[in-house]
Amino acid sequence: MGDLSNVISGERVSALSGATLANTDPATNTEIGRIPRSAAADVDAAVSAAKAALAGPWGRTTAEERAALLDRIADGIEARLDDFARAESRDTGKPLWLARKVDIPRAVANFRFFAGAVRHDETGSQRTGSAINYTVRKPLGVVALITPWNLPLYLLSWKTAPALAMGNTVVAKPSEMTPSTATMMAELMVEVGLPPGVFNVIHGLGPEAGGPLVGHEDVAAVSFTGGTATGRIVARTAAPMFKKLSLELGGKNATIVFDDCDLERTLDGVVRAAFLNQGQICLCGSRLLVQRSIYDRFVPAFIEKVRALKVGPPAEPDSFLGALVSEAHRDKVEGYVRLAREEGGTIACGGDRPDLPGAFLRPAVVTGLTTDARTACEEIFGPVVTVHPFDDEEDAIRMANSVQYGLAASVWTENLRRAHTVSERLDTGMVWVNCWLLRDLRVPFGGVKDSGVGREGGHHSLEFFSDAQNICIQLG
Repeated sequence: MGDLSNVISGERVSALSGATLANTDPATNTEIGRIPRSAAADVDAAVSAAKAALAGPWGRTTAEERAALLDRIADGIEARLDDFARAESRDTGKPLWLARKVDIPRAVANFRFFAGAVRHDETGSQRTGSAINYTVRKPLGVVALITPWNLPLYLLSWKTAPALAMGNTVVAKPSEMTPSTATMMAELMVEVGLPPGVFNVIHGLGPEAGGPLVGHEDVAAVSFTGGTATGRIVARTAAPMFKKLSLELGGKNATIVFDDCDLERTLDGVVRAAFLNQGQICLCGSRLLVQRSIYDRFVPAFIEKVRALKVGPPAEPDSFLGALVSEAHRDKVEGYVRLAREEGGTIACGGDRPDLPGAFLRPAVVTGLTTDARTACEEIFGPVVTVHPFDDEEDAIRMANSVQYGLAASVWTENLRRAHTVSERLDTGMVWVNCWLLRDLRVPFGGVKDSGVGREGGHHSLEFFSDAQNICIQLG
């Protein structure tokens, strides 16, 4: 795409300072363009545009009209699926097939889903004696959406669709490392008829652009997906201002394999859960807990499958893993591989660089660590999995719940009683049984402990992006 601009009130604009940042392709480590290095003044301009749009035609739209616009956005993304997928793959380093099969289709599905959800949304009505109470949902106003680099359009659309469906206006701040598809979507929205100022995109660094956006007095709510450390900063800024806040943060998710599992199905599922998108998904199963009775049989088979995964250029259709998002992030992941050795672990496979020019790293399997080792407790967000044996259900539950995170887990067993009882005792927001990342957009999405605050998905998203107002009418 070359150089990108901010999109404010439907117009492409540079940062007011004229400053820019490099946009780098991590698979080749080459600069592919420049993006605005926005600051507080640019945030002010975007928020002002969003606030003005609320007073215009957008503020008078019906749910049906907004749903129709969401459908047009979905149609536009789908019509340019290959363009969006190539941009996403180039920004992130992920395999092109993955962007085509998962990331961009999911963005399309998000808009279509929330178009349907707002069309069919229901609110309560209660008759009490001589009065009737009913509930209406009203937009919050200007909302800030801050999204990460691992699933750029996937996660931005997940927030944008319900925000627009409920009648808000948006200022979005995507990761400075993956700016392209947010810009493309903003430009597409202008084409399909979204009024100017309803959706605005600001590029730049977190402290320089994200911070002023979160702290802006005219921003009513913040939906943030990213690291736990940054989430704490967002919460400290937004909470004293009484903004609505949704935080989807880090994870160190357990994959629990019992000895009665379907072995081949489980092996395939566990490998995918560990290393899809180079392990750069907050839901990835980075702690593999295997029942001791099958440990010596399961782990070698798992390692064999991991060794067979191809790490290669994103455009090659048989590359299961592409590049990590940046060389700096690869350095961080490699630091954990070194730490694992220092902590007494064995690198059973991977953890080294293939002979490729970009930020590539072979997937690593680490055995021999205690469950309280830093490598086994801290979020790495890369292709590194630690493996641990457990004895029984109580042991597995204790190990799974021993970390500070509580986002997701998967349980692999053919025992129905075990599937229910173990799942309910896990301190996580989500549990998959005999599957992973099988998503229904109606269900609550989010975590507990250091994995975040709030839930998104279905009516949870519609409720977050609106205020409920009760109206009581005296009858007779």
